[in-house]
Amino acid sequence: MRAELTERHGGVTAYLRSPASGVWRDEGGEVARDEVVMVEVMVERLERRWWAEYRRTLEERFRQSELVARALRCDRL
Repeated sequence: MRAELTERHGGVTAYLRSPASGVWRDEGGEVARDEVVMVEVMVERLERRWWAEYRRTLEERFRQSELVARALRCDRL
């Protein structure tokens, strides 16, 4: 994933040293747990279609029912 994102976007930051631990109740009321890894890519222009397709690819690759990809506007000061 890091190599793919670096190739396409010129760089990536992955917060891997201490993954967060996610906890939530699933649809059956059972407590589910997962490790959360944050990956950050900064781009000039957001390609929503590409990111949506890549998110689905990563869901399959990592066997996740849902992977969250989010976009935040960043103003350089």
